[in-house]
Amino acid sequence: MFRKDLIPLLLDNPLRLSEIARLYDVPLKEVLDDVKHLRKTLKQSAYRLDVTAAECRKCGFVFSTEKLSKPSKCPQCRSTWLEEPVIRIIET
Repeated sequence: MFRKDLIPLLLDNPLRLSEIARLYDVPLKEVLDDVKHLRKTLKQSAYRLDVTAAECRKCGFVFSTEKLSKPSKCPQCRSTWLEEPVIRIIET
């Protein structure tokens, strides 16, 4: 698809997966798969995937940075008012 286009797009430019999906007019699942693959391939390059974790807007619970998709509910307060994770690529 457009994995090679993700590096220049996300280089020092933080975006949410939903924003990337809208920008390229592709399903969110496809973007998620591409970013997961990109995370693995960047380990052998001069770049690194930087993830700002998803967060509950109600209680402030912070999810793991390993989770790239938006969670459905907060495990602490059960709220669905969640902030989507933000990803970007930085040079190491």
